[in-house]
Amino acid sequence: MDIARPNAAKEKRRKRIIYASVAGVVLIGITIGLAKLKPAAPTVERNLVWIDTVKRGPMVRQVRGLGTLVPEEIRWIAARTQGRVDKIILRPGAVVEPGSLILELSNPDVVSAAANARSQLLAAEAQLASQRMTLESTLLQAEATAARAKSNYETTKLRADVQQELFRDGLVSELDLKLAQANAADGATNNDIEQKRYAFAKDSIKPQLAVQEAEVERLRSLADLRNEELDALKVRAPMSGVLSALPVEVGAQVQPGTNIARVADPSKLKAEIRIAETQARDIAFGQVAQIDTRNGIVEGKVSRIDPAVQNGTVLVDVTIANELPRGSRPDLSVDGTIELERLNDVIYVGRPAFGQEKSTVGIFKLAADTNDAVRTQVQLGRSSVNTIEILSGLAPGDRVILSDMSQWDSNDRIRLN
Repeated sequence: MDIARPNAAKEKRRKRIIYASVAGVVLIGITIGLAKLKPAAPTVERNLVWIDTVKRGPMVRQVRGLGTLVPEEIRWIAARTQGRVDKIILRPGAVVEPGSLILELSNPDVVSAAANARSQLLAAEAQLASQRMTLESTLLQAEATAARAKSNYETTKLRADVQQELFRDGLVSELDLKLAQANAADGATNNDIEQKRYAFAKDSIKPQLAVQEAEVERLRSLADLRNEELDALKVRAPMSGVLSALPVEVGAQVQPGTNIARVADPSKLKAEIRIAETQARDIAFGQVAQIDTRNGIVEGKVSRIDPAVQNGTVLVDVTIANELPRGSRPDLSVDGTIELERLNDVIYVGRPAFGQEKSTVGIFKLAADTNDAVRTQVQLGRSSVNTIEILSGLAPGDRVILSDMSQWDSNDRIRLN
């Protein structure tokens, strides 16, 4: 027999309301908890990133650049006159000595000018010799006349003295004495004139010859110049070395001043290194450098810094201190590393793929005993080729990721797999 329960429906409804409220509270709690959770960290393959450990100790600052070996002593040979390449004696690569004939030029005008200059010089020299003989002959005549005048003066003076003695003794008349004295005075005057004339003739020879001698010297200089131009048609090496360039061929027409051959000394080479302009500010004369010839490394020193920037690089000359490896030759491509300074006690790490020196960058630092890496703000200091100084943000022993992590710029945490 059924028993009536008037409160059963009410109890059932109340339980449903309680269960629904509890379920709603739980659902709201779960939603709030999920909202507060951080997004999952992206996973990165460990073998795809470069991990380095922060160290403390000495760090050598260096800069590196590409370059070539070039001779320290190079001589370009330029054409002295216009001409046509008539014959090539030596080709690039030939060993030459001072005076070695490299090629021959031809120019009939130069040959004719040299011959004309020579003939003009010979004519001027002959004219100078003729004038000298004429002046010397005139001088001899003046000297003879002066000698006769002097002899005549001495004779008349002696006769006047004799007449003076005879007049004292009363042996001659006063008229004879006066005549003798007059002749002596006339002889003295004539002697003075002829002596002055001789001295003038003697002193005037040099000024009269000076004009012609100057003309001879002018023509001699012109003849020497024309002869040098004639000799220059035979192009010769000015120094010992190797003929490294010959930019002309037989039949080519060259103008004065055109470079027609280059001679270099292959035994004395230097390295020309191109350093990025942003890294060249600390380079100074005398700094130690290492040159990698791909066949050995040699030491050197910075000897010249180009004051101009070309294509974003600065040209630095490095003088080689010791013997170059076998096979080194001009225009050989080399790598140059210049030592800027040595830092004794600094915190440093391998140079990251991003960030410049004296800047602040975000670097992923590996958390201890986990596979997570957290982005850390790091202040960078002075840099080298492969390392960079850490001013703040990292400590010795920290492990950091140096690879390019720009694709995870929106994440502050990653996980290494």
